[in-house]
Amino acid sequence: MAEEQAPSSGEELVEGQARLYEAYNELHSLAQEFQTPFDAPAVLVVGHQTDGKSALVEALMGFQFNHVGGGTKTRRPITLHMKYNPECDSPLCHLLSDSEPSVAQQLSLQEIQAYIEAENMRLERETCQFSAKEIIIKVEYKYCPNLSIIDTPGLVAPAPGRKNRALQAQARAVESLVRAKMQHKEFIILCLEDCNDWSNATTRRIVMQIDPELSRTVVVSTKLDTKIPQFARASDVEVFLSPPASTLDGFMLGDSPFFTSVPSGRVGSGHESVYRSNDEFKQAISLREMEDIAALEEKLGRPLSKQERSRIGISSLRKFLEELLQKRYMDSVPLIIPLLEKEHRSSTRKLNEINQELSTFDEVKLKEKGRAFHDLFLTKLSLLLKGTVVAPPDKFGETLQDERVNGGAFVGSDGLQFPHKLIPNAGMRLYGGAQYHRAMAEFRFVVGGIKCPPITREEIVNACGVEDIHDGTNYSRTACVIAVAKARDTLEPFLHQLGSRLLHILKRLLPISVYLLQKDGEYLSGHEVFLRRVACAFNNFAESTERSCREKCMEDLVSTTRYVTWSLHNKNRAGLRQFLDSFGGSEQSPSLSQELSTISLTGDKQDAKPRSDVKLSHLASGTDLCGGVQTTETRLADLLDSTLWNRKLAPSSERIVYALVQQIFQGIREYFLASAELKFNCFLLMPVVDKLPALLREDLETAFKDDLDNVFDITNLRISLGHQKRNTEVELKRIQRLKEKFRQIHGQLIKHQL
Repeated sequence: MAEEQAPSSGEELVEGQARLYEAYNELHSLAQEFQTPFDAPAVLVVGHQTDGKSALVEALMGFQFNHVGGGTKTRRPITLHMKYNPECDSPLCHLLSDSEPSVAQQLSLQEIQAYIEAENMRLERETCQFSAKEIIIKVEYKYCPNLSIIDTPGLVAPAPGRKNRALQAQARAVESLVRAKMQHKEFIILCLEDCNDWSNATTRRIVMQIDPELSRTVVVSTKLDTKIPQFARASDVEVFLSPPASTLDGFMLGDSPFFTSVPSGRVGSGHESVYRSNDEFKQAISLREMEDIAALEEKLGRPLSKQERSRIGISSLRKFLEELLQKRYMDSVPLIIPLLEKEHRSSTRKLNEINQELSTFDEVKLKEKGRAFHDLFLTKLSLLLKGTVVAPPDKFGETLQDERVNGGAFVGSDGLQFPHKLIPNAGMRLYGGAQYHRAMAEFRFVVGGIKCPPITREEIVNACGVEDIHDGTNYSRTACVIAVAKARDTLEPFLHQLGSRLLHILKRLLPISVYLLQKDGEYLSGHEVFLRRVACAFNNFAESTERSCREKCMEDLVSTTRYVTWSLHNKNRAGLRQFLDSFGGSEQSPSLSQELSTISLTGDKQDAKPRSDVKLSHLASGTDLCGGVQTTETRLADLLDSTLWNRKLAPSSERIVYALVQQIFQGIREYFLASAELKFNCFLLMPVVDKLPALLREDLETAFKDDLDNVFDITNLRISLGHQKRNTEVELKRIQRLKEKFRQIHGQLIKHQL
């Protein structure tokens, strides 16, 4: 009996490489399934629509499977774990399930293609037309390279203009998805360019935002067969094949671009199909490669060098990528083992926490957890109001412009907003007490600068009306009627706007507090029903407190606009006199304030003098006193005639009404401003500090007495935690198995190096 031959070192190396690819493929699937923080090296294909991206991937694989054509076809990234298997004469494909990624279903190429087309059509009908979740396919084939390739949706360059907004939104969604994929440092970026002038960096413009030096990027010029006829001179071809560093800068992988052509036509049995089998498709690829080389040599008038040939065709690109990825695999093995150990520790800790959670499902412990969360939540709220920098402003802060959009702006009756740049700290992203203070400062700034709306002569005449005892005019009443109406209409909207703005700021404290609790490891994860109850109680408290505070402020506004108390409005007599003088200063006759002062002073002086003094004065001055008294009486008669007895609105009457209205409006505005600020501080802000704790505790204790099971949703929580426990146990087993695989591979690599 012949002795069994021991495997040669070459066979061991091939077998070791196969295990290495298998381990990395499993590692990539694990990263996708459990969102673990490591990823395996892979080739990420990036290009614009119609760059021939999906066709290039099919040519690299050696068979057709994808949904190709004009417009956007690929709407989910497609990950292909390709494995060379000389025993597979036809592609052996397994599709990993979306719901159970550990389960792989064997499908034919036609079924794979039908699934991809169905997914693309489903996403096209949805609001968000793209998904970052990968379609993962494992392929074994005797013509497959050992590669992992991720085909991404094609980038779009839409035209400007409002009519193209839908396409512009689609372009932003695709670019965001592709950029997120390129962030993975382990990925080799295959950057496709469909151009014959390297100064046009259509795809490179986006790639270089993530990889500025192209240090992990392979640049590929597609559709070479269509470009060769466009060159008129050999020098143009030379520049295209070997672009100068000034045109194609960076330190790209491979040092220079690759050039490929993929023959058009699909594989199938229908009359539209060009190729009857994948073998015919591969032969066409090889033939196209030879034709491209011949056409280039004809244009150049010389044979291509070995270096130039190594950059032409699908076969050259596939060989380069396979060798590059294999080197990355080898280099990454020592780094993967510590990452797997770290993830194993993390998953073990997570499993212990789940087991601990499952063991605390008794009434006493649940109540203790609820009360502890109540105290911690209130501590975070107080911290936010007092001021903190723990929560990142770029995530939770709002500029004044954002605040106006989300919480409402202070808008007057003219519909105009005060320029936000004039408000202090307008451009800063604030939250908590700082944001509350800025909003109150803006209210004070805006309302404090409001002027009384214009008064028309018609409004004055209509406000005069008829008294119940005489038909004379009472211009002080007229001024009061106009002033309170103007003040009520002008100021009331600001009260509602202030309430809405401050309520928005208070409600924002909830998600920020939750973030702080999560950051400090104090959040009750898994108890969503209980957390929703706390959030609902807080929001209800904020809304009811704001409504109550606004009603108190409304009572003040109603009282000051229902009955005019002159003591509130006579604090600025000098200003009133100056205002009246400004009207009379341009006239020949004395001003209105001088007339009123003269009448008042003369009357006062004459009343104050004894009768004998009047007589002596009369004798001393002759007829002067009579003339002065007559002048004063004449002025008084004229004033009464123009204000009390005459319904024709005289300029002096109009001035008096206007001045009084301004004075009353200013008094109401100042009182309203001070009262509103004080009341919102006392009856909205302070209750969060001194009333909310007791209210939440009362709500909590009531819920504990009524139905503890529903408060914590214990039944569903047990089911959820049980599911999490099973998934974590599966994840732990897979990580442990991968750890052993990579340890063995690492040991073999060291052995071969020795």
